[in-house]
Amino acid sequence: MAVTPARAKELALGLEGASERPHFDRTALRTPRKTFATLAGDGADINLMFDPDLRDFFCEQVPLAFAPVPGGWGRMGATRCDLGVVDEATLVSALKAAHALAAPRPKTPRKR
Repeated sequence: MAVTPARAKELALGLEGASERPHFDRTALRTPRKTFATLAGDGADINLMFDPDLRDFFCEQVPLAFAPVPGGWGRMGATRCDLGVVDEATLVSALKAAHALAAPRPKTPRKR
């Protein structure tokens, strides 16, 4: 049932355009546009950069695995996922959702 930190990173980096960078005591998982998740240095959890609606959805569906990050980041949608509790299919769904929010936006042609 649990997902290892190495597997969580592998799943995140398998998403289109994903890369990793150091982020304080965590590893930032990014699209070319912005961070969509951060993996704890100790591997206990991964924070997903959701909007408030996605945060509420995942926290309601799997409350043992997902919880808002305390403070302002959580109010904006950042969500902690306990890797010791979440199953891989649910984590993949969450990673894809966070990745989609952080994906580069398509360029729209300018009106002349």
